[in-house]
Amino acid sequence: MDLKQIHDLIKVVNKSNIGEISIEDKDGKVTIKQKEERVTVSSVPAQTYAPVPTATPVVGASTNQAGPAAPVADNLLTIKSPMIGTFYRRASPDKPLMAEEGTEVAPGKVVCIIEAMKLFNEIESEFKGTIVKILVEDASPVEFDQPLFLVQPE
Repeated sequence: MDLKQIHDLIKVVNKSNIGEISIEDKDGKVTIKQKEERVTVSSVPAQTYAPVPTATPVVGASTNQAGPAAPVADNLLTIKSPMIGTFYRRASPDKPLMAEEGTEVAPGKVVCIIEAMKLFNEIESEFKGTIVKILVEDASPVEFDQPLFLVQPE
């Protein structure tokens, strides 16, 4: 299934009352879920495996996900990874960064790309605000629901 087909499915789910749709082919499985007026796309390889349980980030944790500035303020919003893959801040090496600290975002603005199963998925902001912290290094692997950006809402 190519990216255009996935985007078409997302549009269909957004315009309907469908809560979830899953499509599986020889290359893998795509599940689109609608929750609280947003669509989440997750891609899983065709082979089955047990997902690694993820815990809520702990203050003082020594991972790259949450630096010492992560719990700065309770009013910060988090843009999280909707899938497992590789995080990229640019569409290609010769393109500018999509988002930096201080960049203003709005719903629908692409802030990064996550490559999963050779598909490049644009990750969009779900809210309006300003990026105050980027929590992931460029070209590094990310997990499902891993925090990517902290955003100060407007």
